[in-house]
Amino acid sequence: MSPQALASTAQPRRLAFVLIDGIGDISIPELGNRTPLEAADTPHLDRIAGAGWNGLLDPVEPGLACGSDTAHLSILGYDPRRYYRGRGAFESMGAGLHMDPGDIAFKSNFATLDEGSGIVTSRRADRRFEDLGPVLCADLDGLPLPSFPQHSISVRYATEHRCGVVVRGPGLSDAITGTDPLKDNLPLQEVRPLDGSPEAAHTAAVVAEVSAVIRQALKGHPVNVQRISEGKNPANLVLLRGCGSRIAVQSFEERHGLRGAMVAPTKIIAGLGASVGLSLLSCPGATGDYRTDFAAKAATVADALISGACDFAFLHVKAVDDTGHDRAAALKVAYLEVVDQMVGQLLRRLADADNSCSSLSSGQAQQVQGASARQSADIRSHGGSSGSAFAVCVTGDHSTPVVFGDHSHEPVPFTLAHVADVVKANGAASLPQLPLPPISHPSAPQKTLVELAAAAERRCAVSGSHLEAPQGNHRSGDTTMSFGESAASAGALGRFPGCEVLPLIKRFLMQY
Repeated sequence: MSPQALASTAQPRRLAFVLIDGIGDISIPELGNRTPLEAADTPHLDRIAGAGWNGLLDPVEPGLACGSDTAHLSILGYDPRRYYRGRGAFESMGAGLHMDPGDIAFKSNFATLDEGSGIVTSRRADRRFEDLGPVLCADLDGLPLPSFPQHSISVRYATEHRCGVVVRGPGLSDAITGTDPLKDNLPLQEVRPLDGSPEAAHTAAVVAEVSAVIRQALKGHPVNVQRISEGKNPANLVLLRGCGSRIAVQSFEERHGLRGAMVAPTKIIAGLGASVGLSLLSCPGATGDYRTDFAAKAATVADALISGACDFAFLHVKAVDDTGHDRAAALKVAYLEVVDQMVGQLLRRLADADNSCSSLSSGQAQQVQGASARQSADIRSHGGSSGSAFAVCVTGDHSTPVVFGDHSHEPVPFTLAHVADVVKANGAASLPQLPLPPISHPSAPQKTLVELAAAAERRCAVSGSHLEAPQGNHRSGDTTMSFGESAASAGALGRFPGCEVLPLIKRFLMQY
């Protein structure tokens, strides 16, 4: 049965899909041979796992250290081997640049080049670049290409040290390499064609000039003159990587029968979502880095689901991945605990809507957390055998072990549950009393790894004390009682690839 036919025969529940970028890790001896997730105090994530179905997810396939873009494509139901055309288009579209068929784009970094040797000394000139990045991008946007007057470039700031670059003009191909050496202290790379076509050879020449023109504009820019005077790395280079064109795919709703929306301030993820037809939800305060407003993200996703604006609300969290790239184990633990607070607020908002709507008669006009009387009746009609109109899924797109400082191939935990069952597993029913203030970021200094290991050991001594089996004649999920890599490996879902995520979710929403 097609997704459209399936959607017409039943009313799906609505799902909050929380993707924690870089969540996975490996065991760390200083944490008592636990991963950062296993060492973190995450009662709300544990309650979801304790109430639902669990397993280990290979975002694309076992053994593949994938990027966020290919992982997200796979998880959203689009085979990256078939549809992936480079990450540059995602980054640029997410930054707000328009792309037409035939345009190419790059995911780009402001970097530091030693001009004498041609060595890229730092691929990230400065991660905290939100003030200066827009200034530089505005001055690079529209630079002329003397050798290629029929071609033009557009540049737009994205986040941190990143920007999007789009190249327009006749005869372009995305079958070229970039200039990024991918590691510090290596030479700036020459742009090369990846096939024997005249278009690829032409594009390599165009992009080589794009790189040279940008370097010349940045060389004496006032921003860099000041940075050098202050002893900081100049942003005298834009690394061009991930050349891509806009993908042409069936929309998310057409493919899955679910109206999808996304909170993703990370531009590459926003651009990917836009490419598959997910609407982008405005969320003031969401930044796509350490400074993001976690409470605002929870509120935005909950409001979209409760109001009926979408059936599938995707919430992307970037900060945890940054801790892995920064090799900061204690900070990764701390941010996982912050994410747990965000998930707790999301659960409370959805549980409040569930509980209030279940007590309303069809003629009552009481409002529920942003839902009108009509919307409240609509929420009631979506509740199934669990008595819940809402479900929640939490997983990741790849592992970013702090020991490596980069993506790796380990699978990530996956959990899926009805909000009503999470409330039942809550025992003391503390969710309705969970406060909804702004969520504080980790304070410095963090606890030492030894202190974190000791705290985790103490929690293990009373493991599961905050969880109770859901009340009733049956348990809705498996026997897993915590959210972590080792616990998920014993879940009923087993180990499965990303292409199975949406079919699994749709069956769960329709049947359980």
